[in-house]
Amino acid sequence: MILSDKTIKRMLNEHSLVIAPLTAEQIQPASVDIRLGNTFSVVDDTSSGIIKLDEQINYKTISSDSYLILPGQFVLATTMEYFELPNNMTAFVEGRSSLGRMGLFIQNAGWVDPGFKGEITLELFNANRCAIELKAGRRVGQLVFAQMDDDAETPYRGKYQGQRGATGSKVFMDTDC
Repeated sequence: MILSDKTIKRMLNEHSLVIAPLTAEQIQPASVDIRLGNTFSVVDDTSSGIIKLDEQINYKTISSDSYLILPGQFVLATTMEYFELPNNMTAFVEGRSSLGRMGLFIQNAGWVDPGFKGEITLELFNANRCAIELKAGRRVGQLVFAQMDDDAETPYRGKYQGQRGATGSKVFMDTDC
């Protein structure tokens, strides 16, 4: 079940859902607007030109109130908001249609697990032929919350728990081959 603005407000007041900082205007009828934070990361070029899944990836990270994303560029960014989801709720990350129409694709894995705590890292790609200026604090997407039928037996406690800022891939920590 998708949560309504009424339920989201109640959960925020009860502190069973945490979103900070948050303004009343961000709460929409069936979602919460998310804003762009001020941390941006790009993959640091490797000498071989190859990224390997079993090796740690190095990133160049900057903190800035604006970022110029070049045509064809991929950059990690973060939400301004910090989240704490209860163990019986999940969330979907959706980009803003208005930005997609400019050629700016905003994604993450698309899913926030129950029990997650932290800022959400966003994957941004500029598919336009022009550079796009990004500004911290601007609405870039929305979080749609869904109530689960029960608490998760194993809430999220993974490698991105508690992340702050644009957090790079930790796929090298995976134990599967």
